[in-house]
Amino acid sequence: MRSLPGRQLAAAIRSEAADFAAGLAAAGAAPRLAVVTATADPASAWYVRSIAAAAAKAGIVCDVIEARASSAEVSAALSALSADPAVHGIILQTPLPEGASLAELAGGIDVGKDVDGANPASLGRLVAGLPAFAPATAEAVVALLDHHGVAVASQRVVVVGRSVVVGKPVAHLLLDRDATVTICHSRTRDLASVTRQADILVVAAGRAGLIGPAHVAPDAVVIDVGTNPGPDGRLVGDVDPSVAAAALSPVPGGVGPVTTALLLRHVAEAAAASGG
Repeated sequence: MRSLPGRQLAAAIRSEAADFAAGLAAAGAAPRLAVVTATADPASAWYVRSIAAAAAKAGIVCDVIEARASSAEVSAALSALSADPAVHGIILQTPLPEGASLAELAGGIDVGKDVDGANPASLGRLVAGLPAFAPATAEAVVALLDHHGVAVASQRVVVVGRSVVVGKPVAHLLLDRDATVTICHSRTRDLASVTRQADILVVAAGRAGLIGPAHVAPDAVVIDVGTNPGPDGRLVGDVDPSVAAAALSPVPGGVGPVTTALLLRHVAEAAAASGG
């Protein structure tokens, strides 16, 4: 079975973003990213640190703003950042406090600065074919397929998961590439009978080992978006590694590094579009 790693692609995108950022900085418009955190979740904190470190290496300023008193404080922070011309990209990091609505809070992010496609308006623009940043994880799936020369047009794609972060946007991105797309979810009857029909299977359900050998055709290309803590603390995907497929993206080292690299490129693109 062929592996579809993402680290080489991620390095190329990071290099491109760094060159882009250097050019903008030389013109007096260094890209700036703001990450708003609403909880002290340890896994979230680790991810934010990794984004900040990657941004620094790419020449992108990254500010981490803690807004943890209430949803109102988070909303106020996002509004202020959206209005600040010195800030080019904004990420609202999850998880959020209990009872907070991601859609409502992310709706306060200026679409031009919404580098991870969290604002529902960004998804609407994406569906309508208008300029907007796609959620970076969804875009990473398509980028990984392209990088490994996997044809998308006219292929039957099955997406397992219907979140607005991955499932729905990746379905639209692939539909725009002329794939025939089916979305499955927790109420799909006889999931295996649907997923076995896929030429390309994208799994983003957030359930470790959900997809096993019975779910996958032997000639399918499988992109595993899942990142779940395994029994030993290591990350595992939504796809059981025992599946027999033509190709499978690894976890970790597949979609994840490409996602972070794309976020950096989005910030540089947003800075360029804003005119500094």
